[in-house]
Amino acid sequence: MTTILVTGASGQLGSEIRELSTRYSGYEFIFTDIGELDLTDAGATAAFIASNAPSWIINCAAYTAVDRAEDEEKLATIINAEAVGNLVSTLGGTDCRLIHISTDYVFDGNSPVPYTEYDTPSPASAYGRSKLAGEKIALSWPGTMVIRTSWLYSSYGNNFVKTILRKAGSSQDISVVFDQAGSPTYAADLANAIMEIISGVIRNKHNFVPGIFNYSNEGVCSWYDLAIEIIREAGSHCSVIPVRSSAWPSKVKRPAYSVLDKTRIKESFNITIPHWRKSLNNCISKINRI
Repeated sequence: MTTILVTGASGQLGSEIRELSTRYSGYEFIFTDIGELDLTDAGATAAFIASNAPSWIINCAAYTAVDRAEDEEKLATIINAEAVGNLVSTLGGTDCRLIHISTDYVFDGNSPVPYTEYDTPSPASAYGRSKLAGEKIALSWPGTMVIRTSWLYSSYGNNFVKTILRKAGSSQDISVVFDQAGSPTYAADLANAIMEIISGVIRNKHNFVPGIFNYSNEGVCSWYDLAIEIIREAGSHCSVIPVRSSAWPSKVKRPAYSVLDKTRIKESFNITIPHWRKSLNNCISKINRI
């Protein structure tokens, strides 16, 4: 039986994979977070991998506090890079394949066109630097896919969509930046794509292709556009006010443009990616049922 280890399983993506796993009865899933597997502990990681011998590892574990990382870059690097090294060092002599999740923050956001996997990264934040370092370490294992994603949200955890929905219940105006453009990613869609890739390789529908891949929902919007759509889906009548990024002072220079080109992952694994509006509707409908 194929054993799939999911690290960082309490996060948005890990939680979506856990929910989706009920549809894959032919596989054994092992879901861990720091309480079960601390990837920063090299010895514990080696012992865990040796004991469970996974065929696939989906590494969702990460330090994601983007603003705080400016003051905690060393900690962010330990979790987002050194811990990846601990994981990769256990794989020698195995056929294990690693799917490592990364971010649009490896780019500075100055491109006028969507980023491809072949563009040169230039992170402008401590978080981005730590994630780029983790990518390089992950790719030192020849059986690695790095999947870069952006603007992740889910019915699980804390995220932009749930924040706007919460604020929509009040009568106060909501101020949202309009000068940052990207593509939202519904974590359930990314989870489904990952499992399509894994199951497709196992069933010989397509070959495993290592390297870097981009994944986000189709379409482009600003955070303001996204907030407007969330308010509309919620049936709220509160006002959304467009503001410049300068209205929200931050230590972090966030990418002004972080649209990802998904051609490679679609063509390599025959994946269809939904438009962000459709996926947002699906997520909000799910949240309303909870």
